[in-house]
Amino acid sequence: MTSGIEEQVGRHYTHGELAATIAQALSAAGVDLAHLQPADLAPVDEFHIGGRQATAEFAEQLAIAPGAALLDIGCGLGGASRYFAHERGCRVTGIDLTAEFVEVAASLASRVGLSEKVTYRQGSALALPFAAATFDGASMLHVGMNIEDKAAVFAEVKRVLKPGGVFGIYDVMREAEGALSFPVPWAATADTSFVADAATYRRLLEEAGFAVRHERSRRDFAIEFFRQLRARAAAAGPPPLGLHLLMGETSPQKVANMVDNLQRGLIAPTEIVCRAL
Repeated sequence: MTSGIEEQVGRHYTHGELAATIAQALSAAGVDLAHLQPADLAPVDEFHIGGRQATAEFAEQLAIAPGAALLDIGCGLGGASRYFAHERGCRVTGIDLTAEFVEVAASLASRVGLSEKVTYRQGSALALPFAAATFDGASMLHVGMNIEDKAAVFAEVKRVLKPGGVFGIYDVMREAEGALSFPVPWAATADTSFVADAATYRRLLEEAGFAVRHERSRRDFAIEFFRQLRARAAAAGPPPLGLHLLMGETSPQKVANMVDNLQRGLIAPTEIVCRAL
């Protein structure tokens, strides 16, 4: 059973007509729907700072082997899971709170011919519906900001990972004290925003039985990413296919607040990679 916070988070991300909206945007962008490729979806299914580039660079840090069983926690529309399946040869299981995301992720995987390599389930990261020692690795991209009880999540990830399994996190983390500007892409208000600093992540991961191997703030990368995004929009207008489809009419305000929080040095997307002991 989901908690009240999880229900609020699920509602925050629910669109209602996402499948049709994406199909219309793909057509408007000139994408051949009869020959859809995973890379065609990258502008809309990589719902984290830096998009496909961030996913690829994050994957380099995980260094997970082809054929490995990977769990994608908070998989969203499945962009990262399809990248790991298509480009890295992994067998990926995605799980997300938002039922609409899971439905669209499965549909998109089918359309790009990846249904045999990726599967999706609706569920909570606080109670992963998998047996112990099921996965060789796990990833979590821009998910922890919506989870208050990170210790419980890390304990669940540790349970479902095999000994020595890799766990990679790419979350927005706190870098300085100060009130955040809202709304942001992951939350309309502070009620469902639980941004923690990297030191807290490290402590909780170690308490859960992980050894941290890599940590990297991507603040400069994020600021440059948004600078380029604004420059492209100023030159050519908003693209038909982009994350604004997920964020709705408040997308400009959410992005502006994200940039403001970044530039004030309050937050930064941060990578942490660890292994289960």
